[in-house]
Amino acid sequence: MGLNVCRTCIGASDYSTKAYTYDEGDADPELKRFSIEQDSQYILPMLRAARKANPEIFLFSSPWSPPGWMKSGGSMLGGSMRRRYLPAYAQYFLKFLQAYAGEGVPIQAVTPQNEVDTDQDGRMPACLWPQEYEIEFVGKHLGPLLEKQGLATKIWILDHNYNLWGRAVAELDDPGLRKYCNAIAWHGYVGTPEMMTKAHEAHPGAEMHWTEGGPDYRSPDYLTDWTEWARTFTAALRNWCGSITGWNLALDELGRPNIGPFSCGGLVTIHSQTGEIARSGQYWGLAHFSRVIRRGARRFDSAGTLPGISHAAFANPDGTRALVVTNSGPARTATVQMGTMQADIALDKDSVTTWVWSKER
Repeated sequence: MGLNVCRTCIGASDYSTKAYTYDEGDADPELKRFSIEQDSQYILPMLRAARKANPEIFLFSSPWSPPGWMKSGGSMLGGSMRRRYLPAYAQYFLKFLQAYAGEGVPIQAVTPQNEVDTDQDGRMPACLWPQEYEIEFVGKHLGPLLEKQGLATKIWILDHNYNLWGRAVAELDDPGLRKYCNAIAWHGYVGTPEMMTKAHEAHPGAEMHWTEGGPDYRSPDYLTDWTEWARTFTAALRNWCGSITGWNLALDELGRPNIGPFSCGGLVTIHSQTGEIARSGQYWGLAHFSRVIRRGARRFDSAGTLPGISHAAFANPDGTRALVVTNSGPARTATVQMGTMQADIALDKDSVTTWVWSKER
């Protein structure tokens, strides 16, 4: 598929085999217990294999929760961050980055928290972060610490829904945070993609990344909803996102492993007993983008009037052009025109279609 961006977890997510952090137990602000041993059996070997297959893969990492002793309530499940542990948590990130790099898995970017604005009612690893805490953590602790250590790891804020665009703008307005961060991570569960454009208009130079979204394995159209996902990806890209990450990459036929309350399906399903692989509609939708859009590509504007059709056009660094067209309606013929070039194209019912052409032609 040409995938070259991957999200990893700093400790456990709700789709881990168990809830864990890298420093379990009573308060340990000096992080004397810190260890990534839990990741050594499966996670690190898999990431090394991925990097071997594609040395250019971009890895970014997100925590679903700090260690429980850093939070109100003392648990990974729900609760909120305690301000007094922000310096220790910055050291926690540094130790994670150094330990992973030492295992041959360098991480290029981090987000301070997955979904800063929910504690998920204490049902799964989660943590509330007030806006001022994220500003302080990035601007006064994590950013300066990474800079002091000479690490070029990027920091992406928010890692939550479109409707929090105002919070993202306010955080980037802060000069202390902005010194160390110039990117927003988005989820699409609440709000509309156009809200990302509001943030772009306030901070045109900020990067945008779509970092989470996946199908429900119980849905009757789990295997066939490619047009729904292609529309979602098109909307993200047309509203300034520079990358798209599905959540999760692979789960079993019951959405496992899962210690949380949600029924997410994988980009692919791997049957726990037979090993059979089933490719979701999200897989087929994403493939139309990932196979033809290269890193460093730029989207250029495209316009159309046919109802039920979405589209996005891209110029790759090698000079090729790509157009992805999603037709959620009946079969029809559409005319595509660029400059003096024009072609009539047949669009199948409920289809995603991609064209690639060279700049010279």
